[in-house]
Amino acid sequence: MSELASEPVARTTATRAKQLGFLQAINRAQTEEMARDDRVILMGQDLRANVFGAAAGALETFGPSRVRDLPLAEAGSIGVAAGAAMAGLRPIIDLTVASFVFGAMDQFVSQLAKARYMFGGQATLPVVVRAALYYHGGTAGHHADRPYPMFMNVPGLKIILPSTAPDLLGLLKSAIRDDNPVLCFEDANLWGRKGRGPIPPEGHVVPLGSAAVRRTGTDVTVVGIGLGSYLAVEAAAELASDGVSVEVIDPRTLVPMDWPTILESVSRTGRLVVVDPANRTCSAASEIAARVAEDCFADLRGPVVRVTTDDIHVPFSPALEKQIYPTRDKVVAAVRRTLI
Repeated sequence: MSELASEPVARTTATRAKQLGFLQAINRAQTEEMARDDRVILMGQDLRANVFGAAAGALETFGPSRVRDLPLAEAGSIGVAAGAAMAGLRPIIDLTVASFVFGAMDQFVSQLAKARYMFGGQATLPVVVRAALYYHGGTAGHHADRPYPMFMNVPGLKIILPSTAPDLLGLLKSAIRDDNPVLCFEDANLWGRKGRGPIPPEGHVVPLGSAAVRRTGTDVTVVGIGLGSYLAVEAAAELASDGVSVEVIDPRTLVPMDWPTILESVSRTGRLVVVDPANRTCSAASEIAARVAEDCFADLRGPVVRVTTDDIHVPFSPALEKQIYPTRDKVVAAVRRTLI
């Protein structure tokens, strides 16, 4: 490689070295909170060997009593976590792939979500469950689900879905400190360049239930979830060349949702598009659209439009798979439909 050709690569490498990535954010949040509170423990598959990259140095720093490897048994993992939390610990469970939550649905719904309420507040459930959304990569039906909307329907669970590494760091720290169970879904499409961001200062925390306005605008509000927030920003940049001003909101937390930020924006723009990688029926997009229709009906100047994944199982074929998800072009078309 010539010296001239190597300069952009060197600059890119240097820039990335000054930024925070998703795995770094997870590791930093866990390490800082474990150092802050000795009740915080890590549990999951192959954590001691750091196979998945999010537990670097944990075993050496905190010892085997606080870094627990678990068998490939999701129901047992969530059940153990619930019991450990009621006994006074604050477990962080790494379930790796989000599709694996289905193996523990009874523990999530009947135990983790309900115990605090059913015991009249005598027990707290400070459990954080981390799970990655591995769609868009040819992982097919058993590994590519985006199941977060299902848990939005379960009272007692909080849900975060950060789209940048700094937000992941801050939200994960807030989740670990919360006395309620929090599900942290991490969009694996953002683990690379898209999700990187400036390294936050020490003590960086993002409160649960606070949305981020990624771009201000006056004509249309686009709410983007996970990768959807990036597609929304890309679409907004394209539409700006045609004189369309798009405001992009990233909820970051799905439960509790930052309704004031979303509703205030729609009341100004009079239009809404929701970009959600989950399946269309009963999606997070569906809930956002319904709430806006209820609370901002008089302000709407166009149809509320959802850009979601088709209601089919994820095909193994990459050529077929890429057709079912939201894209920038689909978002642009949705925005134009609201302007008719």
